[in-house]
Amino acid sequence: MNSKPSSAARCPIKVLIVDDHPVVRRGLSLCLSGRHQFTLVGEAADGPEALRLARALRPHVVLLDLNIPQVDGVTVTATLRRELPTARVLILSSESQQQSVMDAIRAGASGFVLKTAPPEELVQAIETVRAGGTWFSSKVAQMALNRLAANGGREPEPELTAREREVLIQIAEGLSNKEIAAKLGLGVRTVETHRERIMRKLNIHHVAGLTKYALARGWVSLESKPAET
Repeated sequence: MNSKPSSAARCPIKVLIVDDHPVVRRGLSLCLSGRHQFTLVGEAADGPEALRLARALRPHVVLLDLNIPQVDGVTVTATLRRELPTARVLILSSESQQQSVMDAIRAGASGFVLKTAPPEELVQAIETVRAGGTWFSSKVAQMALNRLAANGGREPEPELTAREREVLIQIAEGLSNKEIAAKLGLGVRTVETHRERIMRKLNIHHVAGLTKYALARGWVSLESKPAET
């Protein structure tokens, strides 16, 4: 499932490492710093720091863990693809659950490498995504293919978490982010993050579409919706 264009990427490849574990960041730095084709431009421990450094340093490849604090890796991926479309995101994670893989792909990741992969695979993956290709560890690729095959070759409908479904229902019922936060006992920023994820997962980017989605599944009724003016 890996594809690599015939033309080689121009060196050095500027790499930004994003992981909340200092030992992991140190290990990745040692793995890559001795190779002439890479330049490590920075390290980040959480989502906001990753976005700040990426905007400032303009890396070619962002080596990104999914489970990072404050803003998760999938949201960081989607934001980078929107704001820095030339930057390539390569997920490096110990997590290989189907939903996490599919969410990362939908968000715009160019590849997914497991942390158990040998260093040479990581090197190949970085070079490949920088050159415009994709790279998925064999276990990840097989899992994604199995999921497609089980669904007749079509990408399965995105799965919302229980909390995302709650937020979607409140959106469909006409509540604002502030009202949803108060009703569900969440911070406003947390509600905003859930809203962004829901829209990205469903590929629906307006309230009317989200409302229609919730109505079609019987999660809200026409009677529960406020009258439109």
